[in-house]
Amino acid sequence: MNLLLFSLFREKKRRRVVELTEKMVVDGGSGHACEWEGRWNHIKKFLERSGPFTHPDFEPSTESLSFMLETCKILVIGAGGLGCELLKDLALSGIRNIHVVDMDTIDVSNLNRQFLFRPKDVGRPKADVAADFINSRIPGCCVVPHFKKIQDLDETFYRQFHIIVCGLDSVVARRWMNGMLLSLLVYEDGVLDPGSIIPLIDGGTEGFKGNARVIFPGMTACIDCTLELYPPQINFPMCTIASMPRLPEHCIEYVWMLLWPKESPFGAGVALDGDDPEHIQWVYQRSLERAAEFNITGVTYRLSQGEQILWMCVTFFSVLLFPAACATEVFKIASSAYMPLNNYMVFNDIDSLYTYTFEAERKENCSACSQIPMDLHFAPSSKLQDVLDYLTTSASLQMKSPAITATVEGKNKTLYLQSVASIEQRTRPNLSKTLKELGLTGGQELAVADVTTPQTMLFRLCFTS
Repeated sequence: MNLLLFSLFREKKRRRVVELTEKMVVDGGSGHACEWEGRWNHIKKFLERSGPFTHPDFEPSTESLSFMLETCKILVIGAGGLGCELLKDLALSGIRNIHVVDMDTIDVSNLNRQFLFRPKDVGRPKADVAADFINSRIPGCCVVPHFKKIQDLDETFYRQFHIIVCGLDSVVARRWMNGMLLSLLVYEDGVLDPGSIIPLIDGGTEGFKGNARVIFPGMTACIDCTLELYPPQINFPMCTIASMPRLPEHCIEYVWMLLWPKESPFGAGVALDGDDPEHIQWVYQRSLERAAEFNITGVTYRLSQGEQILWMCVTFFSVLLFPAACATEVFKIASSAYMPLNNYMVFNDIDSLYTYTFEAERKENCSACSQIPMDLHFAPSSKLQDVLDYLTTSASLQMKSPAITATVEGKNKTLYLQSVASIEQRTRPNLSKTLKELGLTGGQELAVADVTTPQTMLFRLCFTS
């Protein structure tokens, strides 16, 4: 499969290189500026000679380096802990035309690991500061910032890139980006046009775990195909934390959320800093006391570093390993010199070092990429609320605020829409009605829109007896 995908992408690149070279104008400067002898020797060693690990069809030449320097256009989503490293790694690997999208501004807590930022930058947009830093430190590189949400950019914007790299901490944003790239695919007589494929490289870390993956939209497993790997975020009820703790996490949350503001151990108005060892030691000791009071075991110093703030300490894999892995995959795909990751790598550093690579398989009935409606099995007596609950709680869907429409008696009918208050109030009574009462029949299609994807997903209603 990878041989086929790589060949298709390389052919796509060859077809577009002349056109893009003629049309592309690097914003803000010339891509030929500030060259010196031997600058790209480290890259040439990979691109201008063969080796035992190169792609079977790779032909050493100077064209690959020229493509990477002058034509290849990369989009980085996120300018946080992963994004900062990604921008640096890509720029030093010969990628000059880079855009970065991030909607956040710089906070003091970012400074310990997001190395492109300084104290004077606090309050400024991450994308702007990161772009300025890279552009000023790496001659000839042009990073174009976009201080906005990914949802604010249209298809024309995303279609201009050869590869998109995600360094996000949001599953919803990942799914939306996945949906956008799927919506850009072109099918001719049911056959996917490889020229419309934009590879997606995704990296992520949580605590002392991480992953990197390579996705060829429409051909390999997409984000939604493996949605079960992204479990819904767990939030502990305040009543449980305050009065009925059962887990070590409950005890730690009690100290973080309730005890710290009440006791102000380091002075009034001093915020709990997850990067301050003295603060964490205090949290750890008080969490142990809370756990002993309720006969709970399992509170550790590492766990005390923050359950909601989740591991603000700097770890080598979160700021080095996974951005480097993602940048390496960009290099392999952009140069066509090496086989890309096939297609999912995981890393775990909780008790010891563990890493594993496997091929995530495409789901035949994936609601995002399968091109066929997904079956929903409900009895005619089931209520619309049951359908809504399934869409939001199913591990394979995990929707946030689905809007459901259907064609009833030849007319398009909104069954429920939550995002607009007036329509939500008008359609709310439908939630208590049965599917039969709403005029729905077996085999009927339901169109569902959600914030997790820019596409409207189709489901087929299958009535059960």
